[in-house]
Amino acid sequence: MEEFLPEDEPIINARRLGEEVGAVPIGPAGGAALRFLAAMIDARTVVEVGSGCGVSGIWLLRGMRKDGVLTSVDVEHEHQRLAKQAYAEAGLGASRTRMIVGRALEVLPRLTDGAYDMVFCDAVKQEYPEYLTAALRLLRPGGVVAFDNALWHHRVADPDRRDPDTLAIREVGRMIREDERLVPLLLPVGDGLLCAVKRDD
Repeated sequence: MEEFLPEDEPIINARRLGEEVGAVPIGPAGGAALRFLAAMIDARTVVEVGSGCGVSGIWLLRGMRKDGVLTSVDVEHEHQRLAKQAYAEAGLGASRTRMIVGRALEVLPRLTDGAYDMVFCDAVKQEYPEYLTAALRLLRPGGVVAFDNALWHHRVADPDRRDPDTLAIREVGRMIREDERLVPLLLPVGDGLLCAVKRDD
């Protein structure tokens, strides 16, 4: 599954740099799923929380419309610098991205309500429930929210795991399953990709 769509050199290089600086990006199959979702909804405006040094952004931008813009939020300036480098290597112009350095929970409230087609989250696991709340405000009806690491290295399914990260990921899964505004799906790609479509108002 991970090798079905091989990654090209710009993504491979971004992945290597991300792993070197401790920003482990989404896996190849998860990235391909992001591209598929972005293409399926003809996404023009996407927010990602956690840049993965450009890996997830390249996948998303390749699925988005040619005039689409990715808003990338990351607390680490170095991760954003490496992401910009990756986008340039992938032939994605600077006009396709809006890079914001800062804590997601401080940045997301400044973004426009209902203005985004997709929100992808891969940052502080303990903040996942709060990212979901923000995403529901940011997404248009029919928009998609997605969370990487939804399985969290098999910890989420183990009831004995009670660490804060696992509990938060478990909680966001419960929130998505039980929210009648959402149509949920857990994809078994990589470390798990939890997705949901926001129903029409």
